[in-house]
Amino acid sequence: MILTVTLNTALDITYRVRSLRPHTTHRVTDVTERPGGKGVNVARVLAALGHEVTVTGFAGGGTGRAVRDGLTATPGVTDALVPVGGATRRTVAVVDEHSGDTTQLNEPGPLIDPAEWSAFQEVYADLLTAADAVALCGSLPPGVPVGAYAGLVRTARAAGVPVLLDTSGEPLRRAVAARPDIIKPNADELAELTGAYEPLRATQDARRRGARAVVASLGRDGLLALTPEGRWRAAPPARIPGNPAGAGDSAVAGLLSGLVENLPWPERLARATALSAATVLTPAAGEFDRRSYEELLGRVAVTPEATAA
Repeated sequence: MILTVTLNTALDITYRVRSLRPHTTHRVTDVTERPGGKGVNVARVLAALGHEVTVTGFAGGGTGRAVRDGLTATPGVTDALVPVGGATRRTVAVVDEHSGDTTQLNEPGPLIDPAEWSAFQEVYADLLTAADAVALCGSLPPGVPVGAYAGLVRTARAAGVPVLLDTSGEPLRRAVAARPDIIKPNADELAELTGAYEPLRATQDARRRGARAVVASLGRDGLLALTPEGRWRAAPPARIPGNPAGAGDSAVAGLLSGLVENLPWPERLARATALSAATVLTPAAGEFDRRSYEELLGRVAVTPEATAA
């Protein structure tokens, strides 16, 4: 079983309009609602790849019930969310059909009190006993300590469970020092962590700070990985136009599935890159175009790079 942690789960609401213009009224052409948050998106992709996945984090209020109902209806995904008094947040995406651009509105999430945080930590430690790997993903809701991910990384390491971390800002900085097995920042998050804007230098700096492996998302340019086994770049065969929402989450799913399947690093990176590109071709995060994924997988270029001293 693979465990994904989404402390700030969401009910993702997507509106599609013909053209988004400020200060006007819009007629919505389509509305979708689905469970969201980075770890939930990762879980859906992992389940589609054939892995059994358990989702944990927090859920509360009417939006929390809608999230749990959606997870129950997803084959291969087990709901282990911890109930809280506050309401799960909503994220609203407005897709401009004319330009293809997406405008995102993200609520902050419910206030988590100390008793709820303690209850989650007990559930998390129990779930780790059956986990082959764990992904810690996304932002922290109000009330959760900024060092939360650092503690969760240490708990996973003590249980002997490999941990992938995908977050940003101060939670990332603190958690890197707890020595996660993999971190997967994007270029901006990596620069914020290290102060270096050149990706080769920044990945090396992030690894010195404690991460065993660093896999940086470089948008349309694919992935850059620095691992104990070497450094690689992985890039799709061509730039893929479409909606980038969720592409990073699909890359996390590719890395995690490759980890538990004991694939060599180049194969993990090829899978992560192909999944990320195939997600750009779909309208929503947590999905990928399977035919495109299978076609792209054999065409991803994974090239080794010399590691600087």
